[in-house]
Amino acid sequence: QVQLVESGGGLVQAGGSLRLSCAASGRTFSSYVMGWFRQAPGKEREFVAAISWTGGNTYYTDSVKGRFTISRDNAKNTVYLQMNSLKPEDTAVYYCAAARGRSWYRTLVDEYDYWGQGTQVTVSS
Repeated sequence: QVQLVESGGGLVQAGGSLRLSCAASGRTFSSYVMGWFRQAPGKEREFVAAISWTGGNTYYTDSVKGRFTISRDNAKNTVYLQMNSLKPEDTAVYYCAAARGRSWYRTLVDEYDYWGQGTQVTVSS
């Protein structure tokens, strides 16, 4: 089992940057595909980015391409989401998630096995 704890959220002005971190427990972190999702009030949880086991493959939803970067440090059991050029529509609770299995391309909520508690990101205009 993996326990995930996000940090780094906060309030930022439009155009600013934040870096989210997600620390994982356990010794098998490198065997999980990691993803970031977000959920705005009144909306469904949506995919943001995913990264493969060694970080060699990444995938982003269209709305964050060129602005967000997902990365991981397997030695530190941590996955990151660097968010630049933030917009008010990026405001949401951001969740990290871990997925077992053989495919690194995971964009659906149901494809992930473990979730963090979330961290709030608020972008003011």
